[in-house]
Amino acid sequence: MTHLQAGLSPETLEKARLELNENPDTLHQDIQEVRDMVITRPDIGFLRTDDAFILRFLRARKFHHFEAFRLLAQYFEYRQQNLDMFKSFKATDPGIKQALKDGFPGGLANLDHYGRKILVLFAANWDQSRYTLVDILRAILLSLEAMIEDPELQVNGFVLIIDWSNFTFKQASKLTPSMLRLAIEGLQDSFPARFGGIHFVNQPWYIHALYTVIRPFLKEKTRKRIFLHGNNLNSLHQLIHPEILPSEFGGMLPPYDMGTWARTLLDHEYDDDSEYGVDSYSLPVKEVEKELSPKSMKRSQSVVDPTVLKRMDKNEEENMQPLLSLD
Repeated sequence: MTHLQAGLSPETLEKARLELNENPDTLHQDIQEVRDMVITRPDIGFLRTDDAFILRFLRARKFHHFEAFRLLAQYFEYRQQNLDMFKSFKATDPGIKQALKDGFPGGLANLDHYGRKILVLFAANWDQSRYTLVDILRAILLSLEAMIEDPELQVNGFVLIIDWSNFTFKQASKLTPSMLRLAIEGLQDSFPARFGGIHFVNQPWYIHALYTVIRPFLKEKTRKRIFLHGNNLNSLHQLIHPEILPSEFGGMLPPYDMGTWARTLLDHEYDDDSEYGVDSYSLPVKEVEKELSPKSMKRSQSVVDPTVLKRMDKNEEENMQPLLSLD
């Protein structure tokens, strides 16, 4: 075991070996091979190429060198292409702070039986008058940046539960193609996190319809890990034990405190509503002006065509069986 694996338990070390192809004898060589590829992309400012940083990308791509490098390049390219998102990338930024305090995201205290961190989102908590959907995405990315520092989570990964209860059609109309694409690019294509499952619960018919729109733009692996449970929490409990879930998800624990994770990031700044404060967590951003890659989808500002949504009967959700797997 090298010093780079010092934060891993014996069980996680074995998991990294079996599932991720991590070999302590070749670890430094694996990292260097990824680092050597940086020169092939002079158009990207690689702000970090230290061993510990590159290692999280190797783990996210099961030590396939080229795939790890491609993810590393996309990580920094995404930040160059979306400079405004990262100019004030800190927990005390007003928009990010309000999103965090409303539980975007939340994090449960207990890990699941695979050692994965359980993130939760209560979609209806979004207060459109105080922060934007982009602020929510920034808060999620910032939180992942903090969490991914834990080597155990680099190996074991995350699970996400999104509760769509009381999420209105008006709120859903803000989920434009450009916003959805921005989220997909930021979370699926450009971040070194392993997501073992994304669970929708209590989703209304129009969220199901939106999912059918974005599904073609998700990777096959991602599609297989999305579960639509509807109102059937028993199907959720088959995958995540109710003993570690709050009561909102039919679990045995008390209701979730929306400010739990926000207090961790903000510390003494949590109750300070002034616009400026000490950075709780921030990342440097190289201000490089760059056009979007030709491979990127054109980001239309229009919402999903309402006629698409109307094709689904509003009562469909009540009759729809939860989809435990979409593939």
